Amino acid sequence: MPTLARFYGIVIRMYFLGSEHNPPHIHAIYGEDTAAIDIKTGQILDGDLPNRALSMVREWISLHQDELLTMWETQEFKKLASLE
Repeated sequence: MPTLARFYGIVIRMYFLGSEHNPPHIHAIYGEDTAAIDIKTGQILDGDLPNRALSMVREWISLHQDELLTMWETQEFKKLASLE
């Protein structure tokens, strides 16, 4: 699973394995907590994150939403800027 960004102890990853992985989402890992988060809505699809980490991930998604959706469609993954 490619790592797209790291910030404040949060690792953002994405992978695509056909229809079983729709809707478009990223995986956020923070310590022992993990969550799959919908790129379009920011809603948690699976898992859990502490509120502060989830807020930062949602802010990061909003900054990179177009790039993330393009990556989801093309499966051409690249590193994205961290949240600063």
